[in-house]
Order: sequence, then structure tokens, then C-alpha cells
Amino acid sequence: MEDAAKYGQQHADMAEFAGMIARHLQGIYKTGFSEGLVNRILKLADQRHEAKPLWNEREMVLITYGNGIVMPDRKPLQILLDFLRERLAGKITCVHILPFFPYTSDDGFSVSDYMNVDPALGSWADITAIGAEFGLMTDLVINHVSASHPWFKNYLAGKDPGKDFFIESEPDTDYSQVVRPRSTPLFTGFESPRGTKKVWTTFSNDQVDLNFSNPEVLIEMIRILLFYVSKGVRIIRLDAIAFLWKERGTTCLHLPETHAIVKLLRDVVSYVSPGTIILTETNVPNTENWSYFGNADEAHMVYQFSLPPLLLHALFTGNSEHLNQWAGSIPELNANQTFLNYTASHDGIGIRPLEGLLPDREILQLLEAMSAFGGMVSYRSNPDGSQSPYEINITFLDAMKGDINGPDEFQEARFICSQTIMMSLKGIPAFYFNSLTGTANDHEGVRATGRARSINRKQWRADELVSLLSTDTMHSRIFKELIRLVGIRQGCSAFHPGSRQEVLPLGEQVVAFKRFNTATGDSIICISNLAVRQVDIQTSLVRIKNGYDLISCRNLQQQSDRIRINAFQTLWIAES
Repeated sequence: MEDAAKYGQQHADMAEFAGMIARHLQGIYKTGFSEGLVNRILKLADQRHEAKPLWNEREMVLITYGNGIVMPDRKPLQILLDFLRERLAGKITCVHILPFFPYTSDDGFSVSDYMNVDPALGSWADITAIGAEFGLMTDLVINHVSASHPWFKNYLAGKDPGKDFFIESEPDTDYSQVVRPRSTPLFTGFESPRGTKKVWTTFSNDQVDLNFSNPEVLIEMIRILLFYVSKGVRIIRLDAIAFLWKERGTTCLHLPETHAIVKLLRDVVSYVSPGTIILTETNVPNTENWSYFGNADEAHMVYQFSLPPLLLHALFTGNSEHLNQWAGSIPELNANQTFLNYTASHDGIGIRPLEGLLPDREILQLLEAMSAFGGMVSYRSNPDGSQSPYEINITFLDAMKGDINGPDEFQEARFICSQTIMMSLKGIPAFYFNSLTGTANDHEGVRATGRARSINRKQWRADELVSLLSTDTMHSRIFKELIRLVGIRQGCSAFHPGSRQEVLPLGEQVVAFKRFNTATGDSIICISNLAVRQVDIQTSLVRIKNGYDLISCRNLQQQSDRIRINAFQTLWIAES
């Protein structure tokens, strides 16, 4: 009887799932929709996994390349696992290993084989071993493939699978409205037995965009997505998702079909593996970025792309006005959605997420200062043929070298302050490996590759890194303090990703807000001084009678009516 009831529920679940998939496919393909497509997806989704919780206050993501640490005679993924076990056990709950598949360019984002691990890094056994102990985030590089991928080779040869997987330039078609993230040509010519084929290449001539108007492409991507889920992947990062759907006469950015595909992918993973998270990567202006939450039915998690440049600006100017305005506009979300907070990644610090949030003159001032601190600026092409700044290429540590008055002695304190603010905000924090280890600009890497982004992609020799983290260096001080702060944060339920956030108006020299967990009743007030001088905060404004700072382990009960905060100090004030 119990088995019959269970079967009946599974059948009902499948029927509901089939209905959702059909609605999404109808929205995507319209007259090209068929029930056959629904049945093919149902067949792919027939292996279901046990449900798991989405997240809690202990969540902490590490972003790293699979070969971020190297040594002779050992596979980099094995070295990474050793490092995680020795130094980050109990602190990191998910490791985002940047594309670890065979590839031909862009440090992994030009995938030539989605189903295998680059043998130079290791094997699937190494990947799943990391995932079993630390959780795993994986990129689904969904917009494009390497020009060496078998699909593209088949396209050039006119064979399946692949002959209809790509987008050819159409004569007399106006592509001027297409939004570009690069200054390279939109189309690249490739020789084939049928002559030269000009094919859509959003990011580079080795990254060929897929044609999702062909349902076969979507089916193949769902197959790959579910293969990753079967390998225990917890978070699926949809790389460059905003550019997915192409439509003549439009910007080809954030089109309704793109949003419908994200919703479909969310429903697929939620059905097959409840608790698996869809994360969208959309390095675009603020409201466009947040649009990928949909109506609580799209991405589970969205990057806070405006946070890195706004936080950089606040610490550069010592003024929290724009950061506070933005933080106050962050929407409350459904319980099954949250933000991924970060300050640095393998890419640069995006400029487009500042649109509408900072005056142009202040953006220009910031770009000039970051160039003076050893960084570079990358550009993109606009529809009118002009170019605009796209991102700042600099490590976040070196972005903290000084302020509007130039370099100063506060780099280390300013950097730790930046990471602490990031950890304080609503959402799940993520550390880039080279931020966690206090890494400076890698100009040698830029010279070796000729690419600006290499400035923040340093590859460490294991013996060199261990030595730096084991002695009194800036690297070790930053690493130890950040790990200490992670431990404090993980013990406070007010930092749950779903906790509410209220910005506190305590002055332009500080950024301050209250986090409140309605489920536990726990709250915490986070105050960070952004300037090189001390600041005094009126105790009455903090609204905690008997405060205790979790970071300094100091009781804030005083006869005075003020709390003094040192330059770049952060307080996490709980009720004592």
C-alpha cells in the first residue's frame, strides 16, 4: 500500500513537471514546439536524487582554477584537495573550480569536451573527491564552444550532430544593435568544404556561439547539465547566459527566450535533484542582473556584480553614500533565492554594473586611480562603433593600495575591511583564491599571455605558497584573519542568506546595516569605517543596549554615549 502511494505521488510529480517543461518550451519555440521535446527531456530526467537543503549561515564559496597551485609530478587537483584539507576544512562549504574540461583558449572557457576532465589537471575521481568533502560548483559554459569542439568540426563538414548548431551571418542584416562585451568582430570567418562561413562569435574567434533556436542544442545542454548533477555538483553556474538567444533587430541581450531557458533549467534540476542551485553569470547593470530572479521562478542565486566596483569606490573615496544607496535598494527575496557576494574573481572588476549607480566623472576618476595602482582597463564595442570601459583588470588587494590622495600605508587593513563588508551583506560570500591568499598584481603573467585578465590569475608553486602562509607575511596575515572571520560568521545565524537586511544611516564615513534572522530571532549590526581616521558612532543610533563585538571579542558597554571605530575597522555587534 505504501509503495502504491509512493508510485502515485511520483506519477503526479512527473505530470506536473511535464506540464512546466511544456509551458517553457512553448514560450521558447512557439510554433516549433512539440510534445516530442517534452518527452525527450522527461527521459533525460528519469534518474532522481535525494533532496538536500539549499543553504544556511555556514555557506562559504571558494573560487579557484584547478591549477591554481602546482608542483612537479602531481596533478593540480590533488594538490588543491590537500590544500583544502590542510587549511580550509570546516570553513569552505563549496569550491567553484573554474572550467576543468579540455579547452583551447580563455583559460578554460573555450570548451572542447564537456564530459571529461582536462588530463593535465586530473580526473573525475579528483573532482568528485573535492565535491564529496567541500561541495562543488561547476560552470556550464552554455553560450559557446571551442572552435575545436566536435560539434563545430561537424558543422564545417556539414554533418550531424552540429551542422545546424551555429549561427551564420545573413547578408544585408543589421547587427548594429547587438550589445557587445568585447571589441573583437561579432562574426568570424571559417573555411569549410562549402566555402567561407562567417559565424557568430560573441567573445573571441575561438568561442563560437551556439544556436539555441535549434532545440537539439538545448537538449544537448540539458544532457550535459544532468551529467554534472550526477557527479554531485551542487551549484551550476550558467556562464555568459545573458547572450544566449539571438534575434535579428534586437540587442540579443536578456531576450525573453533566454529567461525562459533559465527557468526551464531551474525546473529540471529542481525536479531531478532538489537543492541543486542554478546561478546566473550576467555582468551587466544592476536591475538587468537582478532580473534573472524572475518572479521567484528563475535563478536560485545571482551574483552581486555591482558590489565589487561600488565597494572599491567607497573605500577609495572614504565615502559610503553610493554603496549605501545601492544596499538600501537590494530587494527582499523568496526563501529559495539569494545573492552570491564577492569582490574578485578570475575576471576583472566590471564597469557596466556601475551604470546608473555612479556619476561618469567618478567612474573615470576610479579608472585613472586603478591604472596608477598597476591595473589596466579593458574595453567593449558600442552599437555606434565607439568603445566604453568594460572592466578593471587588477587584483582586489592592489586596488586597495590607497585612496583619492594616492597610495598609503593602509592597504592591508583596507583590504581586510573590504572582505569583511562582503561577508556581512545579505547573501552567500565567495572568496577568489588570490584574494584569500593576499595576491598582488601578476604583471609577469600579463607579459607571458598578452591578456589583461592574467593580472589576477597567478599560478602558485606549492612550496612558495606554503612558505608565504607559514611565515609573517602580508599573505599569511590576510589569510589567517579572513579564515578567523569566516569562523566567527559561521557561528552567527543572523548571517543566514535569508536574513533580512536594513541599512543604518550612521554617516558617510561608514557603511552600516542590521541583519535579522526572523526564524531564530538573532540579529547583528555590522559597522565598517571606510576612512583613514577614527570615527565615533552614537550608541543610541546603534540601537543595542548591551553590545558585544564578535570580531574584537569586546563588550561595548561603556559610560560614554559613543563607540569609537578605528580606520578600516569592522564591528559585528551582537546583543550580549
